[in-house]
Amino acid sequence: MAAEEDKGVTQRQLSKHLQLSKQTSMSSMNRLNSSTGSKKTRSKNKDQHFTDVHGLPCIENLVCSVDESPEPITTTIAGNIPSWIKGNFLRNGPGKFEIGRSSFNHWFDGMALLHQFHIENGNVTYMSRFLNSDCYTANLEHNRIIMSEFGTVAMPDPCKNFFQRFLSRFELPKPTDNANVSFVQYKGDYYVSTETNFMHKIDPETLETKEKVDWSKFIAINGATAHPHVDPDGTTYNMGNSYTPKGAFYNIIMVPSKKEKQNDTLEGATVVCSIPSEDKSKPSYYHSFAMSENFVVFIEQPIKMDLLKIVTSKLRGKGISEGVYWDPKRNTVFHVINKHTGKPSLVKYYAKPLSTFHQINCYEENGFLIMDMCCSDDGQAINNYKIQNLKKSGNALDEIYNTMSRVFPRRFVLPLNLDSDKPCGENLNTRSNSTATAIKTDKNKVFCTHEDLHGDDLHEFGGLEFPHINYSMCNSHPYRYFYGCGFRHLVGDSLIKMDLQGKKITVWKHADMYPSEPIFVPSPGAVEEDDGVILSVVITPNQDKSTFLLVLDGKTFEELGRAEVPINIPYGFHGTFQHGH
Repeated sequence: MAAEEDKGVTQRQLSKHLQLSKQTSMSSMNRLNSSTGSKKTRSKNKDQHFTDVHGLPCIENLVCSVDESPEPITTTIAGNIPSWIKGNFLRNGPGKFEIGRSSFNHWFDGMALLHQFHIENGNVTYMSRFLNSDCYTANLEHNRIIMSEFGTVAMPDPCKNFFQRFLSRFELPKPTDNANVSFVQYKGDYYVSTETNFMHKIDPETLETKEKVDWSKFIAINGATAHPHVDPDGTTYNMGNSYTPKGAFYNIIMVPSKKEKQNDTLEGATVVCSIPSEDKSKPSYYHSFAMSENFVVFIEQPIKMDLLKIVTSKLRGKGISEGVYWDPKRNTVFHVINKHTGKPSLVKYYAKPLSTFHQINCYEENGFLIMDMCCSDDGQAINNYKIQNLKKSGNALDEIYNTMSRVFPRRFVLPLNLDSDKPCGENLNTRSNSTATAIKTDKNKVFCTHEDLHGDDLHEFGGLEFPHINYSMCNSHPYRYFYGCGFRHLVGDSLIKMDLQGKKITVWKHADMYPSEPIFVPSPGAVEEDDGVILSVVITPNQDKSTFLLVLDGKTFEELGRAEVPINIPYGFHGTFQHGH
């Protein structure tokens, strides 16, 4: 392993990079004191209404702190849980929103609480544990927020003298190890992940925290997404940023499928390709990426990260989230990279400004790359998920919802081979029954417009997010079905099955019930794509201790059974199913 100082990017390098960017722009004090373009954009769009929904029920209990339940709890089964389901349904999300008398500001900041639903022989037990991260331990030890998170800045230690407190404001924000977004797998081991350089290896049977792993000890990156993609042989791909004196770079990472030694973590990880950020000191924010059999697609969207604002956030007493903004003057760029050679396509694909957090599927067919993802025409939602907004009620809650753009499933069709003889202005998408366009605008430039992967009826359910497919059968292949949450509230309030043949939806929805991301588990030996079940945790914020694990038939989308848990659980983010042996 190379020396540690050669790995990752040190704070010194980041400072040097920002020093260069400051010299090429206006002075830093002007940057901090003047109103930026991002602020103008925010104020201009502040009163823009995308929907006109009224009477939303208050959901403040979805963001209430709970105690962990490290001993398995027996659930009450209603209906029938198929006996063939055997394994652990693992979930991750924030579970503690206050430390002592200090509170987190943003939903993404809560301390990670890991959940396990153990399913076997038609029975279900539930357990949960807080991730034993360094920031969790330090926060509890000091009984206050010690580590700054995405939307919360840690205040200086009141026991320090004035000069020490003043100096502490000039420290660069340290990356958090509060991995509260998802469960991921590398080389057969389970980790919990957020978007910094830290992950934690977890024992999925006990939810115990085993080992803290730092990406930057293995490759020169400053973080990685919580949404890797996996090839059938177990090779895993991810993306992460690096910051250098030459600017910010987006890196495609490959982690081998097998361990060389028993206690291996990310050994053997390599950077497949580095893509320079168009704006050196303002890279795009991204939550995930798309991958087909031979290509990785990085979506450079106009949600920007002002690195200068981020590294000075502590100095200004602001959360890191203040440095993330939407810039609709910029188009979206699709970077297509051959994952075997690491070579980017000579063709640059563009689309109008869009925001995407989750991709549905991506596959190659007849010389085209078909890319399906959940998109919005506005990228400001990330800053709306403050705890205070989730606790609102009445007209104030309706106003928050109506000023957030809805997310819908869309398809882009990218022609992989650009014929130099084709004239500019021609639509290169020759697929029948496809309304997406790919217009050649220059020698190696294509401007893409999408096809809606839904009918008008999806508007009634608030669009669709948290998409999921039969991943083991269909990822990077043509497919027919996907599942997701309808968002007729700030969080998912329905489950939706989309049939792409006819774009027909089937919906599970009940008043005051808020289901989590649906996870598809295929039946043993399944041949048909939707032969299996959907698992989702349903939260009932206005009914005490009535959370349940829901099991739906993958084909009919009808309820097969539920496992009622006699405790309260906060609304989480992402999960996975670990098959039992």
